[in-house]
Amino acid sequence: MKRILIIEDDQGIAELERDYLEANGFSTDIAADGKTGEAKALGEAYDLILLDIMLPGRDGFQICRTIRATKDIPILIVSARQEDIDKIRGLGLGADDYIVKPFSPNELVARVKGHLARYEQLTSRETHRDVLRYGDLEIDESGHRVFVKGKEVALPNKEFELLLFFAKNPDIVFSKETLFDRVWGSEALGETATVSVHVNRIREKIEEDTANPRYIETVWGAGYRFRS
Repeated sequence: MKRILIIEDDQGIAELERDYLEANGFSTDIAADGKTGEAKALGEAYDLILLDIMLPGRDGFQICRTIRATKDIPILIVSARQEDIDKIRGLGLGADDYIVKPFSPNELVARVKGHLARYEQLTSRETHRDVLRYGDLEIDESGHRVFVKGKEVALPNKEFELLLFFAKNPDIVFSKETLFDRVWGSEALGETATVSVHVNRIREKIEEDTANPRYIETVWGAGYRFRS
C-alpha cells in the first residue's frame, strides 16, 4: 500500500484529502505544522507528499527544498496561493505539481495516481537499465551513452556498437574480419580497414594514453581484445 504524507494545517482540508485518498486505497499520515511535517518526511518512508505552503513553524517552500535535497519522491504542493510567482517558485524548488485551493478531491486523487505511476515507470527503467562498467568506463546500452570517469563522451552509432560488442565479449581476441561481420553485418559494403579506423577513434575518446590502451588492445597478427 502506498504511503502518503499530508502536510496541512487546515484540519478540514487535511481530513478531506485523507478521506478521498484512503477511499482509493492509500495509507495516509497528517502533519499539522511545518516542523513536524518536515521531520516525518525526512525520517519516514513515504511514496508521495502533499504539501501546503502557508504552515506554522516552517513554510512549504523551505520544506520542499529540504526534502528534495535528500529524497526523490513526488511532491505536490496544494495551496491557496495562486500567483504565478508562487507556482514558479514551488516548481523551481523541485515540486512535481502545484494544485490550487479550492480543488476537486477527485482531481487531487487523479493527480496523485498519475504522479505515482510516472515515478514507478521512471524508477523501473533506471533499475533495469543495462549498464556495463569496467574501471572508469561505463556503457549505458539502453540509453546509448558512454561515460569515462563520470563524464559523457559522444560516440557515433558504429563506434558505440563496436565498443558495446567488445565490452560484452571481454578478453576474447577478435580478428578485423570477425568484428566487421559482427558489427557492420555480412552484407555490408566496405573494408575491414574501417575496423581499425573506428578502434582508433574510440581509443581517442576513452583511453588516457592511446599508445598504451587500457581497454582495447591490439593483438599483433590476430586482431583486438577488450581487457576486462
